[in-house]
Amino acid sequence: MSLRINAVVPDFEAETSQGPIRFHDWIGDSWAILFSHPKDFTPVCTTEFGAVAQLSAEWKKRGTKVIGVSVDGVEDHKRWGNDIQTVSGSEVDFPIIADDGLTVSKLYDMLPEDAYLPDGRTPADSATVRSVFIIGPDKQLKLSMTYPMTVGRNFAEILRALDALQTTSKHGVATPADWTIGQDVIIPPSVSDADAKQKYGEYETVLPYLRKTPLR
Repeated sequence: MSLRINAVVPDFEAETSQGPIRFHDWIGDSWAILFSHPKDFTPVCTTEFGAVAQLSAEWKKRGTKVIGVSVDGVEDHKRWGNDIQTVSGSEVDFPIIADDGLTVSKLYDMLPEDAYLPDGRTPADSATVRSVFIIGPDKQLKLSMTYPMTVGRNFAEILRALDALQTTSKHGVATPADWTIGQDVIIPPSVSDADAKQKYGEYETVLPYLRKTPLR
């Protein structure tokens, strides 16, 4: 299946480094970030998981649960966690899904249905398992992005995107390019000038279709 924005993400049961989960139940009423990688004990992914671990307090501040997924098993995940902590100086306090059967990778359209893991595989055999999915409390997909194996993901940008998604969901606004918390937001074109003034107070009209206002 192809995942689309605002579609309910697939539910599944899985073993993780912190025990078994049912995904939708694990999300509960929180926001969630599911991020995948092709193999444990690989250099780029080790730095990425370290970056996620270092942001633990930021995820919690935003009411967001993070969970990794890899096509290796639980015991590999647990051993790899020591390496991640060595690199980042932070404990891996989030679960990592053991997707050695490729169930999650296929459900989330990271691998084709006929994919399998050959004996003696390398990360290249699961190279497309390099995606990030931001999921709302309604279990709908809000954002997804996929990176090649050679390019480390920018988790500061993922955090910024999460801020924007939570802000637009809560306040019914849009955010401009490079927006960060505290900056002006965009009033949607579907809101009339009269309604905009009543709802947002004074605002700046840059163009007839581009109106900006601070959040109050």
